[in-house]
Amino acid sequence: MALRKCKSAVGLILIFSLMKLGLGDQFEPNQIHLALSRNPNELMVVWNTNGSIEGLVQWEKISDPQSRFQSVAISHAFVEHSSSKLQQYVHEAYMTDLDPAEAYKYRVGSKLVWSEWIECQPTAASNSTDWSPRLAVFGDLGLVNAQSIPRLLQDTKRGIYDAVLHVGDFAYDMYENSGRTGDLFMDMIAPIASRVPYMTCPGNHENKDNFFQYRNRFRMPSKNPKDLFYTFNLGPARFISLSTEVYYFVFNYGIVDIVAQWRWLDATLKAAMADRENHPWIIVFGHRPMYCSNLDHDDCKNHETLTRVGLPFFHWYGLEKLLYKYGVDLAIWAHEHSYERLWPVFDRKVYNGTTDPKDPYHNPQATVHVTSGSAGCRERTDLFENPEPWSAFRNSDYGYARLSPVNKTHLLWEQISDDQDGKVIDSIWIKKDKPEGFVETNEVLEVSSFE
Repeated sequence: MALRKCKSAVGLILIFSLMKLGLGDQFEPNQIHLALSRNPNELMVVWNTNGSIEGLVQWEKISDPQSRFQSVAISHAFVEHSSSKLQQYVHEAYMTDLDPAEAYKYRVGSKLVWSEWIECQPTAASNSTDWSPRLAVFGDLGLVNAQSIPRLLQDTKRGIYDAVLHVGDFAYDMYENSGRTGDLFMDMIAPIASRVPYMTCPGNHENKDNFFQYRNRFRMPSKNPKDLFYTFNLGPARFISLSTEVYYFVFNYGIVDIVAQWRWLDATLKAAMADRENHPWIIVFGHRPMYCSNLDHDDCKNHETLTRVGLPFFHWYGLEKLLYKYGVDLAIWAHEHSYERLWPVFDRKVYNGTTDPKDPYHNPQATVHVTSGSAGCRERTDLFENPEPWSAFRNSDYGYARLSPVNKTHLLWEQISDDQDGKVIDSIWIKKDKPEGFVETNEVLEVSSFE
């Protein structure tokens, strides 16, 4: 017993000495953010340190401070690819057996230094389908001109979101300044991302070195950590995250990722269709849209958008036919620094709901596409040219969206203008009477792949 006390005293003296020397600073947690895990009632928490140390997370119910739990992080070195070779360490830990109805607080760190306690409500970790998730949705958020951040943080502190979808393009760009731009960006979003799961997909601004910065900074619930696609459930909705970028950097990184993602998406959507009684809403999100009417030369202006119809000439591995075949209800995009909502559309044709001509989103017969990419970045916002027949609403204000699959028959989508002091500038209800796909799909489709 005396020896054990002596060892404890020596350990405390060593820790105190390291802190006095300032060596504890290199172990101070930063860039803290949450994500959903692949298991219900569980949240993943990720943070960085400048030095190598065993990472720990502690959490407890706010209503019961005696209920403290702890788990050890999985850690890996993250060495910047620039000539500076700056090195930091990424720690990934899991808070398990969470009660979604309880409020928690948690902290991350090590035996040397801890973060402040952070409060979170793990509603998004619920395995129940009988609740109404509320999400903030946006893309194209930079370190400079991040106009929407103050209002998003205010919303988050008010507890109106259960999760965030960041639909590609981060920091502009995370690799710049030897990765310090990425560090500053991650610290900028941490007050939001440390409170609610911050779910992501890669954009074109993450492509450098085969998405090296993105892969190291964001850990999503994919089966393989190297994959840029994954799925998760929230309430009555199945969410599917894709990389549209594999279609645009094929000459850099090859066709393997396109094929792997397409096969996975086909199987995942097939499983989602079979599970529609539990999760009737199927929502896909990725960075580059299939359709847009902006005043620029982006691929979404073309009749044969790569993500929509597939690889040039052969039309292999296109995504739109898969979305239509399996009745994807909502497709969320960014990339264009503006907001655009479409009528239900497939193959550039409008398929409004059949119940009431004045209610086009009641039992729509094709996927509803929305683009919300004006959260704020150094490239400012984009303008529009003459609208296409499938374009229903457009706006170039800075802002972001709110999404709520309210129940198994009603889904609410809203666009918020930050320029207009948080005004809701667009709002639609997507409604469907039965948990099924589109009526005509089996008659018109032959999905194309090389296989």
